[in-house]
Amino acid sequence: MKRIMVVDDEEDIRAIVSKMLEKEGYEVTAVESGQKCLDLLKAGERPDLILLDVMMPGMDGWETCRAIRDNRETKDLLVSMLTVRAEDEDKMKSMGYAAANWHISKPIEKHRFIKTVKWLLDE
Repeated sequence: MKRIMVVDDEEDIRAIVSKMLEKEGYEVTAVESGQKCLDLLKAGERPDLILLDVMMPGMDGWETCRAIRDNRETKDLLVSMLTVRAEDEDKMKSMGYAAANWHISKPIEKHRFIKTVKWLLDE
């Protein structure tokens, strides 16, 4: 079973995304901050995919992704931004500065979202 970490400061978004993914058979860990994500990774958690919101208090998703990429133990993890930030410049920052593997824009359309997750996980 593939494991996905959902990182979003909004509880309702974490719940909705988690439920969609769990219905597809994924094991989901949902956390409320970039720091919590990094703490779990430091403790040895290795999800097959991390879905990161950009706009979070404290460390934003781009900074969290940079921290993942800057750590030799986590630099190869599959990371996609999952955000309302949908302008071309936001996508470029996700893929360039943050070095994310992909950028998914909210609002989420379930069928397209699941298809993208499966594509990212090479399923």
